[in-house]
Amino acid sequence: MSTEDSAGAHAHDEPGGAPEGRGGDGPVARRDRAVRAAVEQGLITEASPVAGLLDVTGIRASAAALRAAFDEVTAPGTDVLHAFAVKAASLVPVLRLLADEGLGAEVASPGELALARAAGVPASRTVLDSPAKTDGELREALDLGIALNADNWEELARLDALAAPGPDGLPPLGLRINPQIGGGAIDALSTATATSKFGVPLRDDGPDGGTPEEVRARVVRAFLDRPWLTQVHVHAGSQGMEPAAMAAGTRAAYELAEEINAEAGRRQVTTLDIGGGLPVDFASDTPPDFAGHARLLAATVPGLLDGRYGLVTEFGRSLLAKNGLVLARVEYAKSAGGRPIAVTHAGAQLATRTAFAPQSWPLRVRAYDAKGLPKGGPPVAQDVAGPCCFAGDLVAENRPLPLLAAGDLAALLDTGAYYFSNHFAYNSLPRPAVYGFADDPSAPGGVRFALARPQQTVEEIVAESGAAQRDALTGGLLRD
Repeated sequence: MSTEDSAGAHAHDEPGGAPEGRGGDGPVARRDRAVRAAVEQGLITEASPVAGLLDVTGIRASAAALRAAFDEVTAPGTDVLHAFAVKAASLVPVLRLLADEGLGAEVASPGELALARAAGVPASRTVLDSPAKTDGELREALDLGIALNADNWEELARLDALAAPGPDGLPPLGLRINPQIGGGAIDALSTATATSKFGVPLRDDGPDGGTPEEVRARVVRAFLDRPWLTQVHVHAGSQGMEPAAMAAGTRAAYELAEEINAEAGRRQVTTLDIGGGLPVDFASDTPPDFAGHARLLAATVPGLLDGRYGLVTEFGRSLLAKNGLVLARVEYAKSAGGRPIAVTHAGAQLATRTAFAPQSWPLRVRAYDAKGLPKGGPPVAQDVAGPCCFAGDLVAENRPLPLLAAGDLAALLDTGAYYFSNHFAYNSLPRPAVYGFADDPSAPGGVRFALARPQQTVEEIVAESGAAQRDALTGGLLRD
């Protein structure tokens, strides 16, 4: 199945036991054990009817697969930084786990930078990318020694005034370019279109840029005039984008770096930051193919990996998605128009993209009974709904599954990235607890859990919603 197909494909569910070909120690078996143990250990209750579960063993394996994939294709001694895209899992314990696996952090806001620092990610392994950095954010990055990529000409002008080398020199500074190679199956995630808001477009022939040749000459000149500008950044897209297109975007950045260095007569550009992640197949348990992607880059841009350039990657979703699930209790089972509906506690507040754009973000649902065991029975077409007060709050529509009943559990698969770390506060529903898990024969059910984030309390929701300022609009303002 191609990336274009899988982006909008109907998710395939697992109605009964473990799929064929999966051993007892594989990710599916670990997942089933974790669900059963979560019930046995009281992680899912009336007071906590939904939780996020992260497979720590799977995350470590994904990080190892990423490192091995690029080790295979890069020349010995090549400086490679795998900077995890913090937006994909904005939880300090997750960032700490990935740092323990040798990954850095790619941040796009002051909050994400603060999370990375709280996780202990060194400044030297942190990269700041954002299209709207303030002067204060730029100064902080420079003071901390964090690499950053300017997004546009105006930001580059700001750096001209700020980037005065100190006694320790400057951190790596780069310019993000848009190769304008086109979009993929998901418009909202296509970052290299002709009109993308990101980066300096390389092929423009409009009034702001002149002809493509003039634009390219301006970019080259910008580097020659700024000896401290030492890296080129490109992000050609992730989910919904064909890997070949992303590799073409990387080639455009490499060719620009080669031209800059030729004009400079030296190796001014020393690093290429190839942002963008590998697409995830949400229709199966197949993990992202880091090795295949690395080999594709080696075939498309061989000079990228020959040791002359340092390399930064910014994978996010592909490292975490397959290693997590949202587990939710079915509160009620009903029917309408002859179709069964399972009303659960996981909907748009967690699966926001799925609720609003189900064709682009389909999720597989796995049915478990009240004891946490895979539910059997013939598949019945049914809706799996969330708790939010709008009709589109569905995570699966007319989906064949064993018939869910009150007290059963619905597991939303492939949700380790984005789904429980970037909460949508609709109806003031609480952010759920998130637990990491790993097999442990000494623990109840053979699985040990570690709390990565507690469930948000009602008191915290009220405080966050301005309780301390209750009288601000009635007592603090003059009446007409």
